[in-house]
Amino acid sequence: MDINDLDSMVTVVSFITFIGIVVWTYSGRRKAAFEETALLPFTEDEPVDPAWREAHKERERIGS
Repeated sequence: MDINDLDSMVTVVSFITFIGIVVWTYSGRRKAAFEETALLPFTEDEPVDPAWREAHKERERIGS
């Protein structure tokens, strides 16, 4: 076995992995999860620290 055989095997394994990822991505079972994930950038996150939220509300109330 020489380096050309190894290169060929790596190419075939990489292609099979690529085809597997494409099939997994476009399978109907994953559609709902992918649609939910696609909307994540548009959702508002709650601040981690409640004290920050209260201070932010106070600043908005004051108008600063």
